[in-house]
Amino acid sequence: MSQETLEIGLLFFPGMTQLDVTGPFEVLARLPGARMHLLWKSIEPITSDVGLTLMPTTTFADCPKLDVLCVGGGPGQMALMDDPEVMAFVASAGASARYVTSVCAGCFILAGAGLLNGYKSACHWLSRDQLSILGAIPVKERIVVDRNRISGGGVTAGVDFAFQVAAELCGDDVARRLQLLLEYDPKPPFDVTEDNAPPALLAEIRTLAAPMLDERLRSSERAAARLRDRGGPQ
Repeated sequence: MSQETLEIGLLFFPGMTQLDVTGPFEVLARLPGARMHLLWKSIEPITSDVGLTLMPTTTFADCPKLDVLCVGGGPGQMALMDDPEVMAFVASAGASARYVTSVCAGCFILAGAGLLNGYKSACHWLSRDQLSILGAIPVKERIVVDRNRISGGGVTAGVDFAFQVAAELCGDDVARRLQLLLEYDPKPPFDVTEDNAPPALLAEIRTLAAPMLDERLRSSERAAARLRDRGGPQ
């Protein structure tokens, strides 16, 4: 078990889906030597997509070189894609991090920063098909590991993802112990997934999500154009 300091940064932003990163936080903060950085432009409260107030702890300017960069998604992701300061920070932090990671639609932020070109990635099922616009390879899995890129699917997949990251950083024994400590043994009350849900239910959810998906598509297309203008993803 390594006792070296692990610098772990989780991007916070207005309109984020907090469970995308607070799930991983609960696991990763318990790793030996972990120093957690909740990253934003300033140390001021931000509000999640459903109204939870959250407090960043580390500004972009004060962020150390990271062992892990973790980016979640949420409706605020689209505005972030058009924010040069945020995208420049993600590109820079990701370029030097040991592991570049995402949960849910956070993969779009990584891809928009040029960090997923040619890499496989998980994503929320509603948006998975859009990832290829930004050079990533969408994979229909709950956790995807491709070299030093690790990604989780939608929202709750972030907890599964975090145990995988923990194993990569500190070994299977540490991750297994944490899984037991946190009593992670999910038994959802309903057996409903993308694969077995009634077609009418899937269609209803897609219809309700259509405005958001259209906005995500446009933001991804703008990001892809910017990547092309600067010579392609790094």
